[in-house]
Amino acid sequence: MLTFTIRRLILAVPTLLFISLVIFLLLELAPGDPMAQVPLTVPPEVKEKMRLALGLGEPVHIRFWKWLVQFFWIEPQVLIDNIFGTTFSAGDLRVISWQTRSPVMDIVVQRLPQTLWVVGTAYIVAIVIALPIGIYSAYRQYSWFDQMGTFVSMVGFSVPPFFSGVLVIVIFSVQLGWFPSIYDTTLVVDSWDTFVKQLQQMVMPVMVLALQITAQLSRFMRASMLDNLNQDYVRTARAKGLSEYVVVMVHVLRNSMIPVVTVIALGIPSIFGGAIITEQVFKVNGIGQLLIGAIQANDLPMVQTLTFIFAVLIVLFNLIADVLYGILDPRIRYD
Repeated sequence: MLTFTIRRLILAVPTLLFISLVIFLLLELAPGDPMAQVPLTVPPEVKEKMRLALGLGEPVHIRFWKWLVQFFWIEPQVLIDNIFGTTFSAGDLRVISWQTRSPVMDIVVQRLPQTLWVVGTAYIVAIVIALPIGIYSAYRQYSWFDQMGTFVSMVGFSVPPFFSGVLVIVIFSVQLGWFPSIYDTTLVVDSWDTFVKQLQQMVMPVMVLALQITAQLSRFMRASMLDNLNQDYVRTARAKGLSEYVVVMVHVLRNSMIPVVTVIALGIPSIFGGAIITEQVFKVNGIGQLLIGAIQANDLPMVQTLTFIFAVLIVLFNLIADVLYGILDPRIRYD
């Protein structure tokens, strides 16, 4: 397993380099001008100097190489400096946002906690709810509980977050007045009262995100459980006198979790993309809203860095899913 993990990590390096090149070239071909946000009163020669200051006057391959050095070499040094108080990155030029003229990673670090509060909580809530629903729906196939779970899953799949988000705002914020409709990103949780306020403003965005994730995971869990409930080893386990709980929750569940682990692991990076719409609806000042603002302002360094971070998360969690396969199923060997 260790050899497989090291080999996959080594193979991930050229994969991520190729992904970064594709992202960079696509953004280079995208229409738009970073100087479009500059007021019209600014003279053309000043705009040209600003363009050169942003590095736009250099060839494409030079700018791509500088971005690679900044992202893979300078930014890790900055992280080490912040943790241990060293000065490895002193004076080095970092990846700078064209919109804010500040380091991109500093802005990402500022926005990340807001996204993790909402997305992380929604994913945990969805997993806790979806897995028991999928297990019981498969065990009680075609029962009223299974029919209800199927209906709720269809609703979760069908209703887009920009509609469900507005709907819960109208019901729980406008009509009932239970929760705030706008997420207060300036709230500092330093007491019990502020913690309660944080939970209150998280309820609706978490509800919207968790609905989609629960619908997906519960269906996968149900289908995987049904495939294993009719296998020969299940009949053998029952014939040996094992209790129904042990048969279902130990033998069947462990084998059924293999495809579900893939959905859970690969869904973690993709939910950050799905949270873009939810963050826009509830005004959560997180990664999703940061990406939308960078696209609208044609802030290519910010867009490139965020999309590449999403790619890194996909590669990383894909590796985590493969490692978990070997843990769940002893028959799977990578060495």
